[in-house]
Amino acid sequence: MRLTALQLPARFDAQEEQLAFAEALLESGPRTDLVLLPEASLTGYVSPAGDFDLTRFAEPLEGPTRAALAHLARRFDSLVVGPLIERAGEQLFNSVLGIAPDGSTLLHYRKHHPWFPEKWATPGPGASKVVTWRGRKLTCAICFDVHFLGADAAQQLDEAELLLFPSAWVDDDDGDSRPGLLKALAEQHSVAVLNANWGTGKPKVPGQGGSLFLDAKGALTTRLKVKSGRLDVTLP
Repeated sequence: MRLTALQLPARFDAQEEQLAFAEALLESGPRTDLVLLPEASLTGYVSPAGDFDLTRFAEPLEGPTRAALAHLARRFDSLVVGPLIERAGEQLFNSVLGIAPDGSTLLHYRKHHPWFPEKWATPGPGASKVVTWRGRKLTCAICFDVHFLGADAAQQLDEAELLLFPSAWVDDDDGDSRPGLLKALAEQHSVAVLNANWGTGKPKVPGQGGSLFLDAKGALTTRLKVKSGRLDVTLP
């Protein structure tokens, strides 16, 4: 199975530009079976002024964002896993959707552990289900969830062949803790990890960039070294 992580630059309230950039990246490279976008990468995760409130972008499940992801899935014959700021009644969720080329929703996951500034977000109900795409078993977690997966999702990680991990990673200037955390999960559960992280943009914060792929033994096989772009790998 061919996998692609899109590293979109940090932009706020620029959905059309981000979708156009994602489509251009997919046009520029080889055919792929699965596309992963970073956490909240269409709306932006935080504004240049430091505003983390994404309430203004919330929309129902069957809204324009899902339609845009379905367009990409249909055009590129791929499962497209992308972000949604989801409104369900009075609750808001930091969600991801996995849309198949036929327009069906294969994956719908609500972030179980919103990060501290995500005061707008309701915690999702639990770990992501394991789904099958083109014969391979997949599960998902979003960014801050990584600190709790050992307790929350051990069964799902053991069952899955691939963990999809979209992030808007924030770290200190001393280094990136993400590879070590993901390596430990990969080794413990024999699961490969595909990470799509937000790229350098506005605001610029430590932790941006470096989207990566680890195999099921925890080996870091590929890491993106440009500010934005696509990472292409094959799931062994």
